[in-house]
Amino acid sequence: MPSFTLGQLCVHEQPRERIERLGPSALRDEELLALLLRTGTSGRDVLHVAEALLLEAGSLASLASWSPADFTRIPGIGRIKALQLLSAVELSRRMQANAGRLPPFLRLPTDVLEHMAPLTRGLEVEKFWVLCLNTRHRLIRCIEATSGTATASLAHPREVFRDAIRLSATAVIVVHNHPSGDPQPSAADIQVTRQLREAARILNIDLVDHVIIGTPDADPSGRGLYSFHESGLL
Repeated sequence: MPSFTLGQLCVHEQPRERIERLGPSALRDEELLALLLRTGTSGRDVLHVAEALLLEAGSLASLASWSPADFTRIPGIGRIKALQLLSAVELSRRMQANAGRLPPFLRLPTDVLEHMAPLTRGLEVEKFWVLCLNTRHRLIRCIEATSGTATASLAHPREVFRDAIRLSATAVIVVHNHPSGDPQPSAADIQVTRQLREAARILNIDLVDHVIIGTPDADPSGRGLYSFHESGLL
């Protein structure tokens, strides 16, 4: 099937030329998406595919929660392009999470929420992260330990502490999200926290907190987070 590249568009519709001449900030959302998509389909150029994608999503921010199947519903976007777009979304999420000049100090649950919000926003499955800290509780590295289903994420002490040991971290904060938005811990969350607490004692690594991130509207407290430390369980 023939396809149409950016170079075959009319001059005023060439995002590649516009970004070279004016820089990326001058491009519209659909033009930036067109540069990622590169080609359209027979009878539909790449800008029209990008416009259809934005129309279906409603906004660029909505793409953060899309799956490959969501992307491939758009005519002109196949499996490879869907994975490319998914990669771009994930890179954007990680860039936002690491936008600070210096690694942050993470001492309070609200510090953790602020730092992790770009990584947890829009996720439809549970993920479990380990925040490796130095003696002053400045972040050394954020490690994604496990990724689960829509309702569960299993975390074993070996996944949690393996990188903390490798990075010579003296303390860790573990974090996971609840896609439902309600951050109240499940029985499994409480059991995992107990296991991690015991492992931390053996390894002489301070388990500072286990923070569950949800959303304020689904949280009875309105905070959008649950802290095991604040609740007296650590």
